[in-house]
Amino acid sequence: MNRVCSIFHQILQLLPQPVFQRAVKAHQAERHARGFTSWGQMVAMLFCQLANAESLREICNGLAASEGKLRHLGVPRAPCRSTLAYANEHRPWELYQTIFFDLQQRCGQAAGGKKRKFRFKNKLLSLDSTSIDLCASLFDWAKFKHTKGAVKLHVLLNHEGYLPCYVHITDGKSADITVARQMRFAKDTIVAMDKGYVDYDWWERIDADGAYFVTRRKKDLALEVLEERTPPQNSNVLKDQVVRLRPSQSGTRGMKLRLVTIWNAEKKKEMEFLTNNLKLGATTISGIYKERWNIEIFFKALKQLMRVRTFVGTSANALKTQIWTALIAMLLFKYLQMQSQRNWSLSNLVALVRQQLFVYRGLMDLLDQQLGPPPGLDWIHDGQLALDFAVSF
Repeated sequence: MNRVCSIFHQILQLLPQPVFQRAVKAHQAERHARGFTSWGQMVAMLFCQLANAESLREICNGLAASEGKLRHLGVPRAPCRSTLAYANEHRPWELYQTIFFDLQQRCGQAAGGKKRKFRFKNKLLSLDSTSIDLCASLFDWAKFKHTKGAVKLHVLLNHEGYLPCYVHITDGKSADITVARQMRFAKDTIVAMDKGYVDYDWWERIDADGAYFVTRRKKDLALEVLEERTPPQNSNVLKDQVVRLRPSQSGTRGMKLRLVTIWNAEKKKEMEFLTNNLKLGATTISGIYKERWNIEIFFKALKQLMRVRTFVGTSANALKTQIWTALIAMLLFKYLQMQSQRNWSLSNLVALVRQQLFVYRGLMDLLDQQLGPPPGLDWIHDGQLALDFAVSF
């Protein structure tokens, strides 16, 4: 007799019902509910992500095909397409944003004990954005160009577990720096970002808060050299200089900056990094910027593994609901990846869970052990199974 529920149910148990119901009450998400609960919507939209369903029909038919296994998920029956479409269009997407950030805090605690890549104790973050293309005729509220629509996903990635700690969704026209100006960073935090976040006043505010940034230098950025430092031996560092902005550029000329120039052997060119951290080694500064590539990996995984390129609804509320549930699914997979004793790649982990979604087996046993039959059934092999079948006749 099975003593465990389905893999899907065990994943849903990572979302505590009391926390979810408090969020539902806070956002009044069921104010006009007609039998279809917010939890049922969450199960349906997570099924969309975990099962890689491409449409409302696939979501509803997929759940209907597993009708006998839904009750233990807290869903009495599979929803109709019109019911799910109405919920996605009218129930506040902020509910799923709240669930995401609650789950992010718990995942962050699990990632706190992981081995750090750098010796410094500062919190390391990466800031960047990615665009999600949309059809302008269907998503007329998200027009980006004449025949093209888009939304932007602005993400701040914590390098402890590579988990997003800040997410903001805007239209495709919003500038990255406009969203960045709304952020404040704790003292001693290090933020790695690309050249799209050049804003001298914002840099000065980061410096005043006691935080640090590492970014690429723009070619037209005129600097005044104050001090030449000796580059470390046997390294790719060409120059290590203390500089400041020339007075003609900005009122931030009083803030000292560090310009580290390295030779990139792969691209066969020089790269220049600017930072307001004057203490860390030059190779560490270049290593921090290289580490920024992990946010690009996160965006790539989100777009390839989750359902965020095609949408099951065209309203702004439905789109944001689907994106936030995709981010929740990413956090759930990241948490399972951290908790497993095996070194799973995220893509292989997602593929395995998709194949076993309604299988009754211990989730962590499945992830920790070598793939094979469940414990207690090791004696079943193809040959033995065929022999037993022949004897029965």
